[in-house]
Amino acid sequence: MARLQYSINVTLDGCCDHMAIVAYPEMHEFWSDVITSADALLYGRVTYQMMEPAWRPIAETGVVPDGTPGWVIPFAQSIHKARKFVASTTLTEVDWNARLLQGDLKSAVEQLKREEDGIISLGGLNLARSIAALGLIDDFVFLVHPRIAGHGPTLFSGLLSPLDLTLKSQRSFASGAIALTYEAKH
Repeated sequence: MARLQYSINVTLDGCCDHMAIVAYPEMHEFWSDVITSADALLYGRVTYQMMEPAWRPIAETGVVPDGTPGWVIPFAQSIHKARKFVASTTLTEVDWNARLLQGDLKSAVEQLKREEDGIISLGGLNLARSIAALGLIDDFVFLVHPRIAGHGPTLFSGLLSPLDLTLKSQRSFASGAIALTYEAKH
């Protein structure tokens, strides 16, 4: 049975807008390691449709767009190679080494966890909030950046019940960011 691990960048004020985070090599190396250590990725439609056009061309060509540093290539390659599952009620097909999850979200995620081994790394906001509300996330990895964004979207905005967590590990980065890994108290 697989463990579902939610992973995300977040500012000190809870903002999860990827444009609010300043990218740096150590961050991309960290996320590349998270993806490589996962046995599969789970995204919602929005995250899948954001990640695929951003990283697939870089991984397939080894060429980065103007203004993009070359140190993103290993991250692009790790996400490109990963098996992916996409939970969506509107998509009818996916590619990029992905399979569409269909039906009731709770049943689909429970079945995925039963059928897979190792770690399934969950990304995004809306899908994660829905799955967290169902109590199906086992571990949480927050890369907390030393920035106050002053805007949203914010982490778990609208969650109806608190989630209690136990700290498993922490790691500090030269940038001042801290990776915090928690286990859910089920």
